[in-house]
Amino acid sequence: MRRHGRAALTAAILTVTLTGCGTPAGTDGDLLDGWPAMAAARQFAPQAGECHLIPTPSSYLSSYSPVDCTKTHRLETFHVGTFTGTLAARSAPPSVQSATMRSTFADCDTRAKQFVGGDWRDARLSVQVAPPSPAGWEGGARWYRCDVFELDEIRGPNGEGDAAMERAGSLRNALASRSPLHLGCMNEDRWGLLRPVACTTGHQFEYAGIWTTPDRSWADATRDEDPIHSACRTVIARYAKVPVDSNLPYRTGTSYRFPSRPLWARGDRGVRCYFWSGGAAVKRSIAGGGTKALPIR
Repeated sequence: MRRHGRAALTAAILTVTLTGCGTPAGTDGDLLDGWPAMAAARQFAPQAGECHLIPTPSSYLSSYSPVDCTKTHRLETFHVGTFTGTLAARSAPPSVQSATMRSTFADCDTRAKQFVGGDWRDARLSVQVAPPSPAGWEGGARWYRCDVFELDEIRGPNGEGDAAMERAGSLRNALASRSPLHLGCMNEDRWGLLRPVACTTGHQFEYAGIWTTPDRSWADATRDEDPIHSACRTVIARYAKVPVDSNLPYRTGTSYRFPSRPLWARGDRGVRCYFWSGGAAVKRSIAGGGTKALPIR
């Protein structure tokens, strides 16, 4: 009974207190309306036109620190796209070196040519795709970055290297006219690396163009060299403007460089083809030189 009596007394006091408060002037008593709506959460996404010091092909917010492209950097983002369809439905971002990324790399490849003003394979350049981090993907990010970067003069497309070197300035339209980035005449050093020289200087090699190999494994593609040399002879013939006939093997030697293993894994199938003089020094470019530049030997 005491408990019941105290509860009743407490209830009475509360009733009097609440009744006495009333509603302040100028209010309607509704505490839930009148508050501004919270802004929608925004997912982090990179922007085209940004440059970066960190060359890794993935994008972690913790290391995201873009710099002015006029300053020293390693990568330049020239396009930001969106994963769709089955790729977007994945539970984790696709690996940059997986077959599932081939179509995405192809998109970046096409856009890179438009951005630099020519085929980036004709120069000391490389392209990569950078997806979101696993945490970003889990949070809903479905973008991908297309990055372009400059390669080392010696170990880039002429060796096995695929590391981005430091540079300053944008690569936009860098290949629209003749550039020091373009591949040209070269000599081989004792380590088998091609070093650029002026075409008026004695040299043995000259870059002639790209042959696109069928899409297969690295091991299968590199197993038989004869078809590659044959394909590159055709590339050289078109470059020098000589007939593609039975005399062609007597006009030119050939050399080639496959994409680096990381680039091959990313989806590149462009083999760089080089004219080889066979040992004799040449002091002119064979470009458009016809049968005078490439006589039968």
